[in-house]
Amino acid sequence: MRKKAATRLISVMMATAVVAGTLTGCGGSEGAAGNGADGTQADASGDSGETADGVEEFTIATVRWTDAWPNEFMNEGIMKELEEKHNIKINWQVYYNSDWTEQKSLLLASGDLPDAFFGSICLTETDVAQNKDYFVELTEGIEKNMPNLTAIFEKEPELKAAAQNRDGEIYSLVKKLPLRPKVANAMYINKEWLDNLGLSMPTTYEELADVLKAFKEQDADGNGDPNNEIPYTNAGSLSGDLSNLLAPFGTIVSRTGNFMQIDASGNPAFVPITDHYKEAVKWAHELYASGCLDQEYFTQDSSMASAKRMAEGGSQTGLVFAWTADAEMGENADQFELCEAVAGPDGNRYVESDPTFLDIANRELIITTQCKNPDKLLQWADDFYTDLVSLQTYYGSIPDQIADKGDGTYEVLLPADGTTLDTSAWSYSMRDFGPKYMTEEFQKNVILPDSQGDGVKLAQDETNAKYASDIAFPVVSYTSEQLTTLASLTTDINDYASAQYAHWVVDGGIEEEWDAYLAQLDQMGLQDVLAIHNDAYAAYKAIVQ
Repeated sequence: MRKKAATRLISVMMATAVVAGTLTGCGGSEGAAGNGADGTQADASGDSGETADGVEEFTIATVRWTDAWPNEFMNEGIMKELEEKHNIKINWQVYYNSDWTEQKSLLLASGDLPDAFFGSICLTETDVAQNKDYFVELTEGIEKNMPNLTAIFEKEPELKAAAQNRDGEIYSLVKKLPLRPKVANAMYINKEWLDNLGLSMPTTYEELADVLKAFKEQDADGNGDPNNEIPYTNAGSLSGDLSNLLAPFGTIVSRTGNFMQIDASGNPAFVPITDHYKEAVKWAHELYASGCLDQEYFTQDSSMASAKRMAEGGSQTGLVFAWTADAEMGENADQFELCEAVAGPDGNRYVESDPTFLDIANRELIITTQCKNPDKLLQWADDFYTDLVSLQTYYGSIPDQIADKGDGTYEVLLPADGTTLDTSAWSYSMRDFGPKYMTEEFQKNVILPDSQGDGVKLAQDETNAKYASDIAFPVVSYTSEQLTTLASLTTDINDYASAQYAHWVVDGGIEEEWDAYLAQLDQMGLQDVLAIHNDAYAAYKAIVQ
């Protein structure tokens, strides 16, 4: 089943081109890739077999964001219980995000693979599509070994749509994260600055601009210097601003980075060529020209912007878009208050909501042809689709990280070591990665701390959840040929659109240059890209409807 290394390297290079940037996330420190969960070097090859006591062994590779988080939980708690139930032993092959791109290339080029890959960060859709002979098609195995997942597919067809490729094949298992908000990033405003200037929370995009101008022109922080405040700062980018700064104009896009949305007619649209995008850019230029946007907006990196937000003695900025205030503002979070989404020019309020990307994902377990008993692994994985297992693979095991209250409810505990709940969850569970599914009924029985983490996010979600819509382009599947075309066209198209965005925000001129811009995008192959997205979206709708 192996091909020559040179052929595999070509496939890997093509895969890397279309997914550049998708493996960046929480970040991580440098760590040696390929360490076992106990810190020892593990064999990457998938030589499953039985031990002397009849326990069947499997090698599973997984990628962690950082080596700062411990891995011992993989051999303890609920993970150990599942191994014992199925009479198996998982030898975890742990890699780290900082090294994974190179390590993955070597693995796919050599064909010397583990029995399975665990977690969507491991392999991309392109990796799987261009290396199919390395992986097991799972449709029959799911029907035979996974009653829990089969029932979920019948209940929620969008999960089956996420699992299947365009040929109706299933090469990976899916997840649906529990206890999730409808709204992703929301807008937080410096309430101290508002109070100092006697201002109210803005309710429209025009009022928001007025507030930012007041922050710029007056002594918002009350230190006697009216020139040291930065109304809004960030490491500016088109991909980030479409769903945040420009959101009042209805520019919300998919988090997959394709700049696509579903328009008012229900059709896919490339936002950077729409009229409402053009108006949004004009507005952003007005903000920049008046000093409401950091003049280093497009020249600073994220660490520089973060330093301004988290400045000692008080934040230097008046506005932030974040999952929660503490996620971006650190010790300055108390200065900021959640703002209800402001009305845009059309009178509507838009918020970032992308459930098919934030909540649902495939490639959570991919079994390779090196595995000698895929049925056994699928039987083990099916237990991940039960309520109590999903809870523990998301927050940690009972009783150390979760308390069983004895009345059918379960309380997620704050970490005793003083770390954040998010850090604790990643340290004692697979958290976002791996198969999981929790029913809405069971989620009502989970008690979350109200002082941090998911409890805070869900409580604040009530403010803007009513504005959530299906405007973001969903996660869809593409044929192998389409993936190749996207790889050759999308990067240049998106880079050009991004460069023009920065130019127009800083220098203006979008009205005069608009027609030439559209013509250039068409010359670069945009219409071919749009045809692919339209075809993939039609296939997606055929499954979920």
